[in-house]
Amino acid sequence: MRYKNDLMDSMTTTWYTPEACLQFKDHFHALVRSACQQRNTGTVGLKISKVVVVGDLYVGKTSLINRFCKDIFDRDYKATIGVDFEIERFEIAGVPYNLQIWDTAGQEKFKCIASAYYRGAEVIITVFDLADIQTLDHTKQWLEDALRENEPGSSFIFLVGTKKDLVSDAACERTELDAIRFANEMQAEYWSVSAKTGENVKEFFSRVAALAFEQSMLKELEKSSGQGNSLETPESNSQASLNCC
Repeated sequence: MRYKNDLMDSMTTTWYTPEACLQFKDHFHALVRSACQQRNTGTVGLKISKVVVVGDLYVGKTSLINRFCKDIFDRDYKATIGVDFEIERFEIAGVPYNLQIWDTAGQEKFKCIASAYYRGAEVIITVFDLADIQTLDHTKQWLEDALRENEPGSSFIFLVGTKKDLVSDAACERTELDAIRFANEMQAEYWSVSAKTGENVKEFFSRVAALAFEQSMLKELEKSSGQGNSLETPESNSQASLNCC
């Protein structure tokens, strides 16, 4: 587990595709910024947000997680059996924050085991291989399985294309046209990454952490203020980086 500082430095990025981005924002909700500045963050600093990573066998789920959590890449890793997880510590706007990242098996025979760990996911990351278009076709079923274990609208959804280093720019662009369409249908945000080179991996997980943190803060403020859904404002739909509070 590594402690990550200055997490929000690169949140305004070009790594994700705006056409497939549901969270158009460059900064935190005003109430979240104010709470961070006043250090009125309640129990958020003690919170662990659950992230589940799903997708076919050998699409690179474990490699993606290992590149971010351990900064390593092993081309000869063994397939995940059942589930595994890593805990990553962040500091966002001066507030400690943790992600529990669950790595689930891609084999059909382990689905019944893995699905038990989908419950309570605040972020669902659906992964496919940019060099194997069939794995993109399967992402909707993986997402359906994960959503079945969670309350409607309770999870941020990401569609991630891996192994970017194995495809040409032209081939990647062609595949991404389909991926963006899938992302829109899945109500997901699309990213392309390479676990081998590390391209976009840190930026991607930084965005995951920022969005999960903001949601946790809003829930904490809602609970303490009793305002219910009144905390949601048009600002949350604005083009913005979750840079800081």
